[in-house]
Amino acid sequence: MSDKASLIDALITGRRSIKKFQSKSVAIQEMIDILEVAKWAPNHKLTEPWRFLLFSGEGKEQFINAYLQSQGAKEGEIPPKAEKKAAYFRQIPLHLVVVMPEDPRQKTWDEDYGAASAMIQNIQLAAWARGIGMIWRTNDWIYSPVFREAIGVKAGEKIIATLMIGYAEFVPEAKERTSIKDKLTVIENK
Repeated sequence: MSDKASLIDALITGRRSIKKFQSKSVAIQEMIDILEVAKWAPNHKLTEPWRFLLFSGEGKEQFINAYLQSQGAKEGEIPPKAEKKAAYFRQIPLHLVVVMPEDPRQKTWDEDYGAASAMIQNIQLAAWARGIGMIWRTNDWIYSPVFREAIGVKAGEKIIATLMIGYAEFVPEAKERTSIKDKLTVIENK
């Protein structure tokens, strides 16, 4: 195995989903650089079926308020569970929302979703190589029309992920994965 392959293998197997972040901010330009690398994900006919909403600094309040509204929060009245989650969101340096068009043609929709998911994995790996961690969330509230409208997701678009991004305060241990031999069927001509 080449040194390059070893480095890539270590990057992929070493990446972890991060839930606890340092207060240290992630520079917007650093995130742009990561996205510039990640855009090289395979995508059928180079359609680049993605769009991003990046919430940073005081801009995070738009994301957090959209979340609170989606949880039924009213002026001066926030459900305790939602307030706890909002406090957690405020501690996270960046929130990146990944959006794709909802093409009515199933084949195109599948290709777009696959491409955008591959791009998200590229984002995670490019960030991890720079010491930046994240967690890919697909919580139920991303489907809320209240949340979607409040953050600027248009009709005919799907939120694929909300990525919570920052420098890791804690990196969890690797969890066991099933051997690929248990998931692989080899078909050979005899």
